[in-house]
Amino acid sequence: MAAHGVGLLTRLPLHSQRRNQVQRSISRHLCCPGTVAANIGSEEQPLGAGSEDKIAKKRFSEVQEERREQAQQTVLIHCPNNVNEKKFLKYLSQHGPINNHFFYESFGLHAVVEFCQKDSVDSLQNGTHTPKQSTDPVIPFKSRFLNLKLKNSSNQIPQQSYAQTNKQLPPSSKKLFELLNYIDDQLNTLLKAFQLTEENVRLRHLTCSLIEDIAAAYFPGCVIWPFSSSVNTFGKLGCDLDMFLDLDEIGKLDVHKNKILSVIGECIDNFGPSCVGVQKILNARCPLLRFSHQASGFQCDLTVNNSIALKSSELLYIYGSLDSRVRALVFSVRCWARAHSLTSSIPGTWITNFSLTVMVIFFLQRRSPPILPTLDSLKSLADAEDRCILNGHNCTFVRDLYKIKPSGNTETLELLLNEFFEYFGNFAFNKNSINIRQGKEQNKPDSSPLYIQNPFETSLNISKNSSQSQLQKFVDLARDSAWILEQKDKSQPSLSSKQPWGLATLLLPPGAISTALSKKKKKPMNEKVKGLLASIKSSTTDSSKGTHGKRAISTQV
Repeated sequence: MAAHGVGLLTRLPLHSQRRNQVQRSISRHLCCPGTVAANIGSEEQPLGAGSEDKIAKKRFSEVQEERREQAQQTVLIHCPNNVNEKKFLKYLSQHGPINNHFFYESFGLHAVVEFCQKDSVDSLQNGTHTPKQSTDPVIPFKSRFLNLKLKNSSNQIPQQSYAQTNKQLPPSSKKLFELLNYIDDQLNTLLKAFQLTEENVRLRHLTCSLIEDIAAAYFPGCVIWPFSSSVNTFGKLGCDLDMFLDLDEIGKLDVHKNKILSVIGECIDNFGPSCVGVQKILNARCPLLRFSHQASGFQCDLTVNNSIALKSSELLYIYGSLDSRVRALVFSVRCWARAHSLTSSIPGTWITNFSLTVMVIFFLQRRSPPILPTLDSLKSLADAEDRCILNGHNCTFVRDLYKIKPSGNTETLELLLNEFFEYFGNFAFNKNSINIRQGKEQNKPDSSPLYIQNPFETSLNISKNSSQSQLQKFVDLARDSAWILEQKDKSQPSLSSKQPWGLATLLLPPGAISTALSKKKKKPMNEKVKGLLASIKSSTTDSSKGTHGKRAISTQV
């Protein structure tokens, strides 16, 4: 090619690369553009983003199969920063038509390129070479993670010809407050700012596919599926990538799980380009491998035959696809919880995002009329094709979204957020448990502070590790948040005002919200007391007035 053109594609030299890599965890988020792909719209809608989205009406299994096929026709290419995008695409097009592509940054510039046919990937791989060293053993697979070298890269290239990338990180706190202060639809605005983009979803499935290439060299026919936040419609930009190795032929031989994970761990550690910090956590209830995939920017957890977890992801996918309010409410509650340190990325006694998601689902089942059906209702709509028994647990529910009748509930998101805080601020956690299978409060089977029944493994509590102090903090904050949202002065301020309002007020740091709460309570509370006193008989004494005043205040806190 001409000067500045693409000169050479190589597969990364695995062992020499391994010796030079510093094994460290990744704390940065993915920077991912979305403007160069021909069939990606300007509005970045995630998987099953809303009731009008065509993808949302597809079965979960159909979406996963389509994403997997899409990933198998895709390559990941590490590029020089001064790559010429047009010449880059022209060079790759020699191997077949390109269906989609985009650039992003994570430890350098990378391109995700999807061909229209898998044969094009094979052709491209056959045209690459692997730098060899005398000490390198035979590599057991052909990686689709490639490295691009330019010819005559020392010459200058017009900057407008460079590949363009757009950041796809969640907004900073300052930017988020600016957005929420001047937009009426605060909850949907927050959802759009934090949800996974189309490009991010594609990259997650591609990363699973690249790891599957490594595992398949030793376990032919295996499949690696993403699960949890990456596929259940509730994923946030920057969340971990959870995946499991599906080995149907040895699914019942649990004794081999640790051995399999140990072998795969060695393969990833030695043959996995861009995989660093591999940890084998084999003594956990669910053994796993943990590692960082630097090229994608994801922190990855890999388990074996975790079918129930995938079924839970499918259930959440259905709930998130049934009503557009579900995801917006979940994202707002989880963002609120994180702002007040109720949740954490570090394991401990915090309330988990999964627990909060189930609490929102339960709350929406309790509305009148219900916004979401119970799991038992979904089970009653299932047919023989939907029947699913995993490890002795009945995981059956209808998978066809068209069979589920839409809710007639028309409550606004703002009202639902207020009612969520009101409901759980007064929930009898000391005696009742949360059960989305039946959609009703039940007596707790044990003394755990917070008891949320696992929807499939019904003898388990998904919030077992939550402490009494964290639960009490949640209750106190829920009551305060409900009170703030109920105030008449919550209306949107003028454009010149910098005073937070509505949801933005709830996302203030803990110290700031306490100050705002104390300032805002004074006037409205006196008015409430005054109204109460006016309704009392004239014979009421001054002391009884004080008593009633205290009762009114304590009811609101």
